[in-house]
Amino acid sequence: MKKFITFLILALFLMPTITINAEKNVNNQNISLPTAFSWKDVDGVDYTTPIKDQTPAPTCESYALCASLETIMQYKTQELFAPDLSETHLYFYAGGTVAAGYVNLMDAADYLIEHGVPDEGCYPDPHRPFDYQFQSLSGWENRTVKIQEWGWVDHGIESIKTALLEYGPLIVCISFTVDFFYYTGGVYTPKWGKHGGGHVVTLVGYDDENECWILKNSWGKGWGEKGWFRMAYDADIIATWYGEGTGVMYIDGLYGNFKPDVPKVNIEKPTFLHTYLFGRGIPTIFRKLPIQQGAARIFGNLEIIVSADNTNSIDFYIDDELIETDYEEPFSCNLEASRGLHTIKIIASNDYNTSLDLEDIFIFF
Repeated sequence: MKKFITFLILALFLMPTITINAEKNVNNQNISLPTAFSWKDVDGVDYTTPIKDQTPAPTCESYALCASLETIMQYKTQELFAPDLSETHLYFYAGGTVAAGYVNLMDAADYLIEHGVPDEGCYPDPHRPFDYQFQSLSGWENRTVKIQEWGWVDHGIESIKTALLEYGPLIVCISFTVDFFYYTGGVYTPKWGKHGGGHVVTLVGYDDENECWILKNSWGKGWGEKGWFRMAYDADIIATWYGEGTGVMYIDGLYGNFKPDVPKVNIEKPTFLHTYLFGRGIPTIFRKLPIQQGAARIFGNLEIIVSADNTNSIDFYIDDELIETDYEEPFSCNLEASRGLHTIKIIASNDYNTSLDLEDIFIFF
C-alpha cells in the first residue's frame, strides 16, 4: 500500500499543469484513490511541522496557511528541516486586525502570490489580544516563500481527497458548535451546544475505515489529540468563506527562500500563558484577570533562557532598552524590571543576518 501511495503522489505531482486563475474550483477527477492517506505518514515520513498555539489572537487563517506551506516545503525538498514561517506577518501585512477578528483568507492567499511570507525570526507572534504597531525586521523581503496560485476545492469527498494528494495540505473553513471547544479525541461530529464560531484549520489526511478527515488545529498541544483532530466525513461543518468560494482552499507553485541563512531563536523561559514563581513555571490558570491574557506572569526572580541555532550573539532588551549581550551558550540573562507590563525582546545575530523573538510579561514582584 505504501508503494502505491508513493506512486500515486508522484504521478499526481508530475501531471501536466494547467494555468489557472485565483478562482479555479477543483472538482472530482475520478482518480482511483487509496483508502487512507496522511501527510503525517508518507512512506513513514511525517512532513508536517509541530503544533502551534495562536492564543489569544484570532489569527487562525494565517496559521492554517503557514501550516500547509511548511509541510509542502519539507516535501518539496525531501528534507525535514523544521521550517517556521511568520503567521503574524502574514496576518497583519495582508490586512488582518484583531478588532475585525480575522484576515480575509483570499487577501492572505493573494499576499502570498505578490509578497510571500518570511520566516518567524522576522516577526514572531507576541500573542497579544489587541492591535498594535507592527513591523517585520528590515530585509524580510529576501527571506520569503511565495506561491504561484490558489483556488477553491469542491466540497465533495472525492474532490477533497484528490486535491489533498495533488496539492498538499488544504486550508479549510469550519463553522462549529460549542462542543468543539471541549473535543478531546475520537472522530468529531457536532453533538451539542449553540453555534460556537468560525475557524480555519489545515486538512492533512483522511481515513475511509473511520470515515474521517485528519486535521491540524492551532490551539496548542493541550487541545484535542495533542493539537490534532479527526472529523467525520458527514460532520457537515465545512463552511464557505463568508459566502465566497467553497471554504476549502488549495495552494500551489511554492517557491522562494526555503532555508535562509539566519539565526533560529526562541525564548524558552518565560513563555506566554505561563505563570512563574521564583523561576518555576506552570500554565496560567486564571486567564481572565485584568492583565494581558497572553503575557507571562512573574513572581520573584527569573532567568531568561534562550535557545538558538546558527547564532554568534544575542542582545537582550527590556522595553527596547539593551540590558545585556551574551556570546556563549547557554544564552541567558537575569530578568530585572519594575512591577507591571513589559516586553522582553531578543535579537540573535550571525555573520549575515539577525532574527527576533518577543515575549510580553507582567511582573508582580
